[in-house]
Amino acid sequence: MSGHSKWHNIQAKKGKMDSKRGKIFTKIGKELIMAAKDGSSPDTNAKLRDVIAKAKAANMPMDNITRAIKKGAGELESVNYEDITYEGYGPNGVAVIVQSYTDNKNRTAGNVRHTFDKFGGNLGTSGSVTFMFNKKGQLVIEKTDELDEEELMMLALEAGAEDFSAEEEVYEVITAPEEFDAVKAALEAQGIEFLEAEITMIPNVYTDLDMEASEKFQKLLDKLDEDDDVDSVWHNAEFAEGFED
Repeated sequence: MSGHSKWHNIQAKKGKMDSKRGKIFTKIGKELIMAAKDGSSPDTNAKLRDVIAKAKAANMPMDNITRAIKKGAGELESVNYEDITYEGYGPNGVAVIVQSYTDNKNRTAGNVRHTFDKFGGNLGTSGSVTFMFNKKGQLVIEKTDELDEEELMMLALEAGAEDFSAEEEVYEVITAPEEFDAVKAALEAQGIEFLEAEITMIPNVYTDLDMEASEKFQKLLDKLDEDDDVDSVWHNAEFAEGFED
């Protein structure tokens, strides 16, 4: 089946290196706090269950996960965060969605707007780019000699996955949001581990960038990644061939 979400193109540019692990844990911690407000049990809180899967895929320590859940449930003192999503355009009209968890929406809005302006983009109104994305479950699995591509594909599709693709270094499984848990559980039952496991926004159309625009857009992404209030960034950029961040 053909890969359509271009995981390597989009996700690898985030540069999830060990040096950024602390920042990643901080951001996922906020997600856990927000999700746990609707209940501290993953058995009855689907959103929390999904974020826990994301945390485990990022190798977040269980102590950190438990502490964040207790904060969200009110068992430990916590900052009151708001979930705010921004939409806009980067260089060459790249569609960008920015999800933030913030305790100061004026600060966050100002910082996000400044970042877009500085790197050749502009913020849009709510709904201005979301129509270019589909909400999907995404499971990313590292290619190894032990994993047989055909068997993995059949296992994923039989469990309810919508699509399976083989990228250069990873396999990617795409699911409908409501099938995410079942597919993830079926793969885990076979001892399969994930590089990433989350509900995400996948583009249904892409915007090609030349080398200059790729460099400018990557700077925008890097700046957003540095912002502690920004949790997730989704975009539909097709980076120039040969571009490395």
